[in-house]
Amino acid sequence: MAALGWLTPRRRSATARSVLAGEASAEAARKSSQEVAGTTEEPQFPVHGDDRAAAFFDLDNTVMQGAALFHFGRGLYKRKFFETRELARFAWQQAWFRLAGVEDPEHMQEARESALSIVKGHRVAELQSIGEEIYDEYMAERIWPGTRALAQAHLDAGQKVWLVTAAPVEIATVIARRLGLTGALGTVAESVDGVYTGKLVGEPLHGPAKAEAVRALAAAEGLDLGRCAAYSDSHNDIPMLSLVGHPYAINPDSKLRKHARRLDWRLRDYRTGRKAAKVGIPAAAGVGAVAGGTAAAIALHRRRR
Repeated sequence: MAALGWLTPRRRSATARSVLAGEASAEAARKSSQEVAGTTEEPQFPVHGDDRAAAFFDLDNTVMQGAALFHFGRGLYKRKFFETRELARFAWQQAWFRLAGVEDPEHMQEARESALSIVKGHRVAELQSIGEEIYDEYMAERIWPGTRALAQAHLDAGQKVWLVTAAPVEIATVIARRLGLTGALGTVAESVDGVYTGKLVGEPLHGPAKAEAVRALAAAEGLDLGRCAAYSDSHNDIPMLSLVGHPYAINPDSKLRKHARRLDWRLRDYRTGRKAAKVGIPAAAGVGAVAGGTAAAIALHRRRR
């Protein structure tokens, strides 16, 4: 019994120590999990009431399925702005770019001149009015709901949201207004007394030019680019995406996907299966970004295959 009496208090003491140790361990685990959650969870974004933040969205394959110029080109062709032989030339230029996967300066120059010749002599107001019709005919149903929701989140947070695209600014402005966005940055075609001259003001808003446009707008608007967000599908927009504190790769092409993963950028992909394969081609770059009828070649090329 003495032996048992000697063992009993020790057993009880050990149990008490075990309970204490268990409680301490549980409390430490709880605190640790809270700390880990605090470091891994994304903070609320966009930040409500931050008037020095804004969002910049690429258009083609980011906000809209396919190229805006493709849809606009379809509308102009329907309205007999250009003939089938011109469409065939655009088709060859776009098909070459799609298969080669690189931008050929001569093709880009030829495509730009062809596109500008189509609108030369037409009034700016006429193209704007037609743009409204074409949006309803071809574009409205091709807006990505997921990207639209991202833009709306910025608007709901009280931030400005801009489209940034190589498409003509008139088209981009129509789309931005229809989506309730703040405005658009796009390629500017020269006009005199409201009539297109067939020339550009500078160069197409493509690649590094987009980053410069965003930088200039941010300076004029008093924005802090480190608090801004940018969204694009194309590796050509890496300069713009790298400019902001919150870059997003949306429906990214392979080069942008690799770059985004390497830098731990956020990724969103709203495509599935065959649709992803179809819109994943570099259609937003090069030729497709500078010629109104060029993008129509995508559909024509597919029909001929």
